Amino acid sequence: MGSTGTASAAEDLSATGERRSPADAAGGVVLTACAAWALVTATTHDGRPEGVLLAVLAVTAGYAAGRILGVLLPVAAPCAGAVAGLSLAVLTPGPQISPHLGHTGATAALLTLSCGAACCAAWAAAGRPPALRLALRLLAVAIAATAAVLGSVTALVTCAGVLLCSLAAARVGRRGTALAALAAGAAGVAAGVWAIAEDALPGGLTASLEGRLTPHRLLLWHDALHLTRADPALGVGPGRYGELSPTLAQSLVSDGKPHSAPLQQAAEQGVIGAALLAAAFCWMLYALLRSPRSTPVALTAGATLTALAVIASIGNALSFMTVTAGAGLLAGLATARPLSTGQPPEAGDRLPRPAGERSP
Repeated sequence: MGSTGTASAAEDLSATGERRSPADAAGGVVLTACAAWALVTATTHDGRPEGVLLAVLAVTAGYAAGRILGVLLPVAAPCAGAVAGLSLAVLTPGPQISPHLGHTGATAALLTLSCGAACCAAWAAAGRPPALRLALRLLAVAIAATAAVLGSVTALVTCAGVLLCSLAAARVGRRGTALAALAAGAAGVAAGVWAIAEDALPGGLTASLEGRLTPHRLLLWHDALHLTRADPALGVGPGRYGELSPTLAQSLVSDGKPHSAPLQQAAEQGVIGAALLAAAFCWMLYALLRSPRSTPVALTAGATLTALAVIASIGNALSFMTVTAGAGLLAGLATARPLSTGQPPEAGDRLPRPAGERSP
């Protein structure tokens, strides 16, 4: 019996490794391509690739740390991450770049990541005292309430969305379909931002969105689109948007960003750079698809990263190292296989079982 159990466990670990190796390889290829393309475009147009390289390094380091901590502390690690993110958002809120743009996206992004981490910790606590799971859910609710107190409407909406998606994840039978829907939602928002920059939306809808996004932000998007057209293949070079944007040239205070990650990538690194940014997001969702963790954990992390992608499409969230590292950390936690075994499966878990294993 003992040898049979050991062999079954070895087969389980081997099957898990086979499922995850394509995702790990894809991540390495995508992140390497992002760094290499930043160097290529910087060399061509005398740009400054340091920001992109640091962002890639932050995602890589966060993902590696998440994979390690998720193995050793599957519940405590995401809980600690949620508390740390909440503390950063409260104690060091994003500065106001200008009265035309208001708060930056860093606060909203940190609160969203914190809320998602708390929800992941709650799902990871299956088989433990119900009071622990309730406390973790209440922590997620408290993070959403903090967003309301700080006056971040974006964070309040995204945190509420993550909470609802996390609760609904238990009823999802196929994680692939749900993750594909999340990817489509993020792509729709990015396409909408591009359409706004192109002035391709009906006049009434554009006027309505202009009131929420601010006219200054729309001017920044128009500048980014104009720079993209100047060199669609290579862009104007990493870090050069602030030098070439007419709108920023007239601003007294500026952070040199167009406040839209897809448009910034397209303007500074061409359509290939924008495609690589999308590929990095799709890689994270693919890693969650292949993750050995339960479906609720994977889908909660996927919903959180999608909410972050939405925030980054209309703000400058990815310009902050804490946000990029936090995104990698959450993805790593949600794709790590905990050492502890023998716990009852969580609701909604639909991972394939090793051959010969019977359902309890």
